[in-house]
Amino acid sequence: MDTTQITDTPPPISQPSPAEQKRAARGATRPGDRIFLGLSRGSGILLLVIMAAIAGFLTYRASIAISKDEANFFTAFEWNTQLVPPKFGIAVLVFGTIVSSVIAMAIAVPIAVAIALFLTHYAPRRLSGPIAYVIDLLAAVPSIVYGLWGALILVPHMNGLYGWLNDYLGWTGVFEWQGGAPRSMLTVGILLAIMILPIITNVSREVFRQVPQMHEEAALALGATRWEVIRMAVIPFGRSGVISASMLGLGRALGETMAVATVLSPTFDIQASLLDPGGGTFAQNIASKFGEASELGRDALIASGLVLFVITLLVNGAARMIIARRKEYSGANA
Repeated sequence: MDTTQITDTPPPISQPSPAEQKRAARGATRPGDRIFLGLSRGSGILLLVIMAAIAGFLTYRASIAISKDEANFFTAFEWNTQLVPPKFGIAVLVFGTIVSSVIAMAIAVPIAVAIALFLTHYAPRRLSGPIAYVIDLLAAVPSIVYGLWGALILVPHMNGLYGWLNDYLGWTGVFEWQGGAPRSMLTVGILLAIMILPIITNVSREVFRQVPQMHEEAALALGATRWEVIRMAVIPFGRSGVISASMLGLGRALGETMAVATVLSPTFDIQASLLDPGGGTFAQNIASKFGEASELGRDALIASGLVLFVITLLVNGAARMIIARRKEYSGANA
């Protein structure tokens, strides 16, 4: 008996045309894709153009001021654009901006990370929700409100802390207090820490929430305690996010204007002690002097703004390098 074997052969698969292959390689095969690609690319190019325009404007105006400066712009402890010839420098501003920001980061980052870990891994949901809501509200408070609170509430209550630091750490010279008004770099740093704390906390909290559940469950299955789970699984995964959050807070601390101008008693000298009034920051100096400055004085302030602009770019570039070195812990690779 003859048997016939029936085989089902799949229909041939049509190959895309060369034009379709080129469009697919470019990532835009449909009109909507091409429109979105063009808008995205145009937005990126526009951002670069705006950044270049800002840098060009600052550089042009800064070159005019620096060419007329009779002092060393980077090392002079003086700011007097009304002299003939003018003399001004940014040494005090660089020192004050960096010191106040470092103090703020040293206080805010550990507290913010601790709060974020508490909200995501320790606090019950009925408690973590209201606390997170309050922190979100703090991030929306205007700078001038923080400045008024600092001048009226924080400064008058700093005498006790200053006295304690002088009694126990005054021998170092860094915390020596002469009994003046506590309108110093330490007070500014504490106020900036309070201001950037909500930003770092919110971003860190969202990063810790993205930790894969399987990582934590695997650590628990191996017998790890809750703290060991956080130390071995949560913090390594969220380290890049915490760095990004810290840089976001540092950017606000570097450029903060009204709060610093309200609290600080600025002088163009560098004090060895963080408790003595004096010093200044780029943003505070620009805000306090721009309204009454002459044309040359405004160019000088723009020159100082250019330095702050460069410092901000360097800080963000360094942060990107650190994050790139820790990319194995990013969510994309989880």
